[in-house]
Amino acid sequence: MASRARATVRDIAAETGLSIATVSRVLNGYPHVAPRTRDLVQQAVDRLGTQAPAPRTPPARPRHRSAVFVRCPYQLTDYFGLIVSSIAETLLVHGRHLILDAGQLAQDEDVLPTLPEQPGIGGAILILPPEPSAQLEALRDSGFPFVVADPRTPTPRDIPAVSAAHFSGARAMTAHLAQLGHRHIGVLAGPHNWVAGSARLAGHASALADVGILADPALVRSAEPTTEFGYRAAGELLDLPRRPTALVGFNDKAAVGALAAAAERGLRVPADLSVTGFDDIDLAQATTPRLTTVRQPLEEMGRMAVSLLARLLERHQLEALHVELAPELVIRDSTGPVPPGTR
Repeated sequence: MASRARATVRDIAAETGLSIATVSRVLNGYPHVAPRTRDLVQQAVDRLGTQAPAPRTPPARPRHRSAVFVRCPYQLTDYFGLIVSSIAETLLVHGRHLILDAGQLAQDEDVLPTLPEQPGIGGAILILPPEPSAQLEALRDSGFPFVVADPRTPTPRDIPAVSAAHFSGARAMTAHLAQLGHRHIGVLAGPHNWVAGSARLAGHASALADVGILADPALVRSAEPTTEFGYRAAGELLDLPRRPTALVGFNDKAAVGALAAAAERGLRVPADLSVTGFDDIDLAQATTPRLTTVRQPLEEMGRMAVSLLARLLERHQLEALHVELAPELVIRDSTGPVPPGTR
């Protein structure tokens, strides 16, 4: 008698009424399968006997390469804290441990060259890395998998990176002010050599061009975007013979400094001056008035960074290496129509 043909995954799927993909997940020992589904497949295997493909356990990944190094050489305030927390939660879902290197003092550490040799680390996520592009390129050339979240400087095309769409966010903000009649707008910008700084200035200029206005370099102040910078730079702009009717902050902290400078000069926001921020951290809703700002998807940035790194660790091919996440304009109380006679 001819021997019976060996059953296939397709046969088990037909026997149970389950999809081929589901049967395959059960037979390969994947987690997150309902107990009832696993029982159905096992019963079909028992009925088919030795002719059925045997369930197996997938090869275990070496535990010594399961950790992900997360470098965030800054204080974990609202902004960075949201990104890091999201990364930690998403790594937990992926079953990977986190090794965190954070704090201002970490900026002085020469960490990147040592990462490929550190035991127990399989990959890294670098948040706003202060290291020059040459160090990132050297790490890439070593074959060590890593992703840059919120790059500070232009990242080589073949290094995976995720950021907010700075150009479109800034363009939307200035377009909002232009719709309110503002044309003479001061900018509290970040450093010009930052990706976010140059992209946001370009977005600002683009929105002004739409209403026939050229961006005025004399209305731009650039530096590390702190509250102190916002206060100082806003003061300079508001003391000009022709002061701006609106101030665009690089972030919410710079905008808070601008609010203080305006208050010192007796200017009402938004009746006399409109002020905007960027990021939409908790601070933006704690000011008086509440800040109009651009919401960066900080938590999604963390999740996407983990997703890209997970694909690298699984040796998947990445097509879109630079991912930009859409920001959202959030209109609150700090912007209003241009004051009469000042347009």
